[in-house]
Amino acid sequence: METFIAQLLNGLSLGSIYALIALGYTMVYGIIQLINFAHGEVLMVGAYAGYFAVTVLKLNFFAALLFAMVVAALLGIIIERIAYKPLRRSTRLAVLITAIGVSLFLQNGGLQVFGTDYVSFPQAIKRVTYRFLGGNVTVTSHQILILVVTIAMMLILQYIVQKTKIGKAMRAVSYDKDAALLMGINVDSVISVTFAIGSALAAVAGVLLGMYYQTIHPLMGIMPGLKAFVAAVLGGIGIIPGAMAGGFLLGIIEALVSGYWSTTFRDVVVFGLLILILIVKPVGLLGKDTREKV
Repeated sequence: METFIAQLLNGLSLGSIYALIALGYTMVYGIIQLINFAHGEVLMVGAYAGYFAVTVLKLNFFAALLFAMVVAALLGIIIERIAYKPLRRSTRLAVLITAIGVSLFLQNGGLQVFGTDYVSFPQAIKRVTYRFLGGNVTVTSHQILILVVTIAMMLILQYIVQKTKIGKAMRAVSYDKDAALLMGINVDSVISVTFAIGSALAAVAGVLLGMYYQTIHPLMGIMPGLKAFVAAVLGGIGIIPGAMAGGFLLGIIEALVSGYWSTTFRDVVVFGLLILILIVKPVGLLGKDTREKV
């Protein structure tokens, strides 16, 4: 029982990070039906921005988190304006290839700028371990912080989407882009804001991931980015609650596989789950089948 609780807590921490990344995927897809495969690299840039803020600018953790969010948001806007906006009316295949190209560009750019070595991520917040159930179950202050920050980000995002003017515009563009344009909504600005918000959430995930594993490197965004994509598909891509649920569920599954089976098979199970969900329920757990006129 103690092992199950310990792995569940690990899964919630990891799932929180996946959920934050998956939210960026699902927001962009919900607006323009684009899978932004460069999202994991935005996470990497956000992690390095947080590292720079703590080590060079000497900012505290929350100020460094905000700095990383701003840097990643600007990067997201630049990527959208330069790489994706000119292809707005192109085929999905052209946009998909561009997204992969942007991902490779950022990966290799990161290797050139930051080098190939792993960098120790500074512990801006002291690591404290709490013991429960006779000391058999431990929870660290970092795990608690990851969960709290993730929930706070999700609540802020829900408020933005549901209660603000830009959120209403985002929902309108997602529902019918042409009709939103006729109603006076600046669709290009809404898309840029969507990229900015999604990229900021990726930066939060990058900083939390660096704190969780205590190291960062230029290729750190590849696997978390792919797994977050699986989480978005699992929950129902384009659906914000689905991205949250998929992220937490995937993190728990991965932790349980690592704890009860082997860490060697956790990636196999994750990507096997992607194949299974696409065969059994392609719209995801919270998605609904819709008819499309052709």
